Amino acid sequence: MSTFIDILTHARRLNAATKDLSVAELKEVADKLDGVIAKRTEDEAELMRIEQEKQIHIDRIRREMEAAGLDASDILGDAAVAASAKPVRRRAPKPPKYEYTDEDGMYRTWTGQGRSPRPIQQAIDAGGSKEDFLIKK
Repeated sequence: MSTFIDILTHARRLNAATKDLSVAELKEVADKLDGVIAKRTEDEAELMRIEQEKQIHIDRIRREMEAAGLDASDILGDAAVAASAKPVRRRAPKPPKYEYTDEDGMYRTWTGQGRSPRPIQQAIDAGGSKEDFLIKK
């Protein structure tokens, strides 16, 4: 957040920053701020009106497509299928970094990400370290 916005949004800071201004100067600043607010309100109302008109057109086109028995792929072809089916990119799993034996006596591994497995956490709490569980190659 910029310093100006930080001062403007905190009453104490705003009061301290404007203590040297006269009442007339403060009223002039308030009038300018009211003008900014009015302009922003008009802009947002215009954007909402445009979005509503857009939604009306979208709804009309959808009704016409349903009535004609069409879907987006009929009109856009392969582009609609490609746009709607984004490939999910997954990262490769991390290799295990630690090994331990769980409460059931089963050999387990852990990558070092996320919560520590209970046996490792118990060993750390008892004064050990994670390095005691490193996989030896």
